[in-house]
Parts: sequence; structure tokens; C-alpha cells
Amino acid sequence: MSNITVCARFRPLSSKERRDHGDGVCIRCMDTETFILKDEKEEDIIFSFDRVFCEKSGQAEVYEFLVLPIVRDAVNGINGTIITYGQTGAGKTYSIEGPGILECGEQKKGILPRVVDGIFEHNKPDKMAKYSIKLSMVEIYMEKIRDLFDLSKDNIQIKESKIEGILLSGATEMSIIDPAEALQSLSTGIANRAVGETQMNTASSRSHCIYIFTVQQELTGDKRMKTGKLVLVDLAGSEKVEKTGAEGRALEEAKMINKSLSALGNVINALTCGSGRANHIPYRDSKLTRILQDALGGNSRTALLCCCSPSVSNASESLSTLRFGARAKHIKASPRVNCNEDKYSKKHEALCPDKDESCKRILNKLKESLEVEDVKLLEELFILEGILFDPYSVEELESSYEDVTLRTISSLQAAVEELVFTVEELKMENYALKARIVAAERLDVLHKESCKSSNVLHKILSAFSFFNGWGQSVLSGG
Repeated sequence: MSNITVCARFRPLSSKERRDHGDGVCIRCMDTETFILKDEKEEDIIFSFDRVFCEKSGQAEVYEFLVLPIVRDAVNGINGTIITYGQTGAGKTYSIEGPGILECGEQKKGILPRVVDGIFEHNKPDKMAKYSIKLSMVEIYMEKIRDLFDLSKDNIQIKESKIEGILLSGATEMSIIDPAEALQSLSTGIANRAVGETQMNTASSRSHCIYIFTVQQELTGDKRMKTGKLVLVDLAGSEKVEKTGAEGRALEEAKMINKSLSALGNVINALTCGSGRANHIPYRDSKLTRILQDALGGNSRTALLCCCSPSVSNASESLSTLRFGARAKHIKASPRVNCNEDKYSKKHEALCPDKDESCKRILNKLKESLEVEDVKLLEELFILEGILFDPYSVEELESSYEDVTLRTISSLQAAVEELVFTVEELKMENYALKARIVAAERLDVLHKESCKSSNVLHKILSAFSFFNGWGQSVLSGG
């Protein structure tokens, strides 16, 4: 097992930050791994990550340290994920894409075009292996997954397979044969992405964008195939409405962005809470966390780039981003080589009976009902008999069962918590009732004592009146 690689990157001050708040910064770098952030209370907080990239750090430096090792692994059948995280306008999309995906100098080229070059550089065909590369690109907008290569697919569903992990059912997969073709396809997808203008960013991402490279390596001479999946995730930035000035549609987008980022934070908290018992990890609370399930504690090497503004005006947002990264650094991952070793064919053979007997059974059943939805029946029978094999049916059933189980456990936990709360309330009410009863009993005792005292006083006064009247009569008689 290995930990997630976490790095921090601080962009230069923007012209707006210099104009509104001067040249003051809240960051002081100590070395390549340690830095100090001065928060809004002027207190120094020390952070240590795998690497810190200050404003003078170049795009190539970020790629070579954070991304290149994951690209090499993906070519050799190990899944990898790179995630950029931070407030809106912190430089996430610039780190991923650079100034432009097509026309950009080598120095400013972003992670994405460098990944394309790296995949093809390490995928050189030889006599021992053949390679194929496929590319998908989607965005999560308003909690719906949209295919950026085919905008008609605007509600893609997530499925899970024990063989391939998390899958986007029906998402377009484009076979690419060279870097130029890949970059042109990416440029088309990026143009379809949802963006908008806010007070903090003239081209603010209004969605989470996900780039998926699938690299297959077929080893000649045997029936093995290695498959590595490389996922790049450009998260939309967290937003404070008072700073972005979002309203109307932009405000609704901001709410959904913040909600999904909150779900991501909850998953990381659950993964790093450190309790001794197994916890429920709420991957299914959002589309984003469901897609990132493999990347967060699963079968993937994962790297997180925390993008921050160095301005004192954004100190609280930068602190929140860095604390997120500090928690994520404790996540344990279990990457492995994805090599099928002909398991699929073995499983298929185990589930498929003898073809002649299967055909006889199918024909006999068709004779009984030739006029009732023959095509549908034929398809169902072929699947049942194993001639048409659905590789995801078993996994989907198990995934659904697991989902129902986890939701049931969550419901029971919530019910128990509510019951405990109700019991505590009843205890408090019982305690208050007992206190009132004790107070009432004390008042009753005081009242009885007061009545007794009143009777004694009345008798004394009566006796005094008697003796006073007797004394006066004696004196007057004398």
C-alpha cells in the first residue's frame, strides 16, 4: 500500500489582487517540501507536503515530479489519477491545460498535453507488445455526467465491474493514434465545457472535468493483456458567493459545485478518521466521489495538486485547501497491475454449457411460443444459456446488493442515533420532572409548616387577647 502524493502550488499574484490588496502574501516557503502560511489571525501554520511549487516553479517541474511517474505506470497496466483542487481562480485549469491546448510554447504547456506526449513516448510498439490508446472526456455539470465528445449524451450512468472498476456506461471512447489527433480531440471537448464569468475569474469552470486515457498493452506470444487507466480531474473551484458575486444560474451552479466538493471532503474524512472499526465510506453521495472511488483508497496511484492564491485576501481559502491536502495525504491506496491473464475467457467458458445442448433447449422453448416477442425472448435465452455473456451482470448485481446493504446500515445508524437522542431528551425531561416534584414537595412541607405556625400564632394571639381583656376588667373593677 502507498499514500497519495500531495503537492501544493502557489500561482503569482493576479493584477486584481495587486490592485486591491497590494503585494502582501500569506506564504513563506522554507524548502522544497515545507512552507508557512499566515492566516487571517496573523498566526503561522506550518505545512509539509511531498513538494511545494512556488510562483517561480514551471509547468515542466510540476509534470516531472507529480505526473510522469504515474504516466509510466499507466503504460505498464497500473491505474493512475491526477486531481487538481482549490478555490476558484487558483490556477487549476492553467496547471492542467496551460494557456491553450493546441497553440502553446513548451515552457507554458500544461499537464494534459504533456501527458499525451508522455503516453505516446512510452508506448512504442515492439515485437513483444502491441498498444492501443483510447480517450474519453466528460464533465459533471449540475450533478449530471455529460459526454464532451457527444453532447447528446447528457446523463451518463456510472457502473462498477470487478474486472475494470468504475465505468462510465456509454461514454464515447475515441481511439487515438498520435499526439496531434489526441490534442485536436481534447480541444473539441474543452470547447464544449461549461464555463462562466465571475468576479474572481473571467473563465470560471462551472463543472468538474474528467479526462480518461485507457492504455491497453497486448503481449504477443501469450494471451495476456495489461490495461492501465489514466484519469485527470480538473475540479471546479470552491466558491464564496460574497467574493464571486454569483447570482441566478451561476449561484445554482456554485451550490452544486460546493455540495459535491463537500461530499469529496466527507469521503476523505471517512477514509482518514483513524478509527479501529470499518467505516462506511460515502462514495455514492455524489457523482464525483463515485467516479473517484478507485482513486481514493482503491486500485490507483493518485496524486493531488492543491492550487492556491498567495494573496492575504485569500488566506482563509488557501488554508482550507491546504488542510484538505493534509488530510488526503493519509489515504492509503492499493494499486496493482491490471493483467487479465485470460481470466475473462475462463470465466466465459465456465458459464457457457455445451453449444449443441444449448441450441436444442433454445429451439424447444421457441417452439412453445413463436409468436410472443421472439427477438426479445431469443436475446434473453442466449444470455441465460451463456451464448451471449453479459460481463457486468454479476458485478452490477453485487454492486446493487452492496449499495442496498450500505444504505440499510446508514439508515439503521441514523435510526440508532435518533433513538439515542430521544432517550437523552427523555432523560432530561425526567430529570426536570423529578426536580419539579421535589420542589413541589418542599413547597407542600413549607405550606404545612406555615399553617402550623399560623395556628400557634393564632392561639397565642387569642390567649393574649383573653388575658388582655381579663386584665382590663380586673383593673376597672378595682
